Amino acid sequence: MSLATFVQHLLTGISLGGAYALIAIGYTMVYGILRLINFAHGDIFMMSGYFMIFAIASLPWFIAVPIALIGTVILGILIEKTAYKPLRSAPRMSVMISAIGVAYLLENLATYLFTAIPMAYPEIPGLKRIFTFGEITTSLVTILTPVLTIILTIVLLQLINRTKIGMAMRAVSKDTEAARLMGIKVDSTISMTFLIGSLLAGIGALLYFTDRMTVYPYSGALPGLKCFVAAVLGGIGSIPGAVIGGFIIGICETFIVAFGYSTFSDAFTFMLLIIILLVRPTGLFGEAAADKV
Repeated sequence: MSLATFVQHLLTGISLGGAYALIAIGYTMVYGILRLINFAHGDIFMMSGYFMIFAIASLPWFIAVPIALIGTVILGILIEKTAYKPLRSAPRMSVMISAIGVAYLLENLATYLFTAIPMAYPEIPGLKRIFTFGEITTSLVTILTPVLTIILTIVLLQLINRTKIGMAMRAVSKDTEAARLMGIKVDSTISMTFLIGSLLAGIGALLYFTDRMTVYPYSGALPGLKCFVAAVLGGIGSIPGAVIGGFIIGICETFIVAFGYSTFSDAFTFMLLIIILLVRPTGLFGEAAADKV
């Protein structure tokens, strides 16, 4: 493999990893606060793709993009209010089963409303513009994805570490009941977490589907699981960990395909999950949680 080819694949992997990272942040934030794996998160990402298709069909792209993102946020908050909030005091397994139920509901609802035939994702002007650097050819979206991911991660970390809502999120993640007694509006804080996670999933969908160009009802299932693995790899509950985990999986997957082993690219992700759970269950940046007496 020549240097130019290596760099070409590396750019593709970093771009894919950036999209994975944005979705993985949603998993890790919800787990950090609710100790819940939101298995519906990948399907929220899928629905965002459909929102964009229908929004841009009748509106200019600069209006359609915010509307698609707002629709994704509303869907995320609606799921939290209807499927998770009523189960706050229920056993954790009940909430997880509810999350799986919501995932299947969204997939089947999308199949019923939009059929199972893949739909073409609209092209946002400029995002597919091609740049050539010597022997390397890349698009604007490939360059933009990792840059935007890093910027959004820095902004999110600043929000969590330096604002009142961020302080509330950290308090709720440590001890929900103590936070409630201290006057923190726990339900509002949880809703804000879903809002941020859904917004990032919507941005991730915009970048991901621009490169892959089609959306179908199950297009969020496998990427959603891979982003969950990214969150576990980085240390679930750790935002920087989720981002690094996303980049690792995106780069590894791209190079496995480049070397001609595309059949094993998905299997590698889940093999990595098994290995990380065996070797370091808390992930690369996770901390072992102390049991409460």
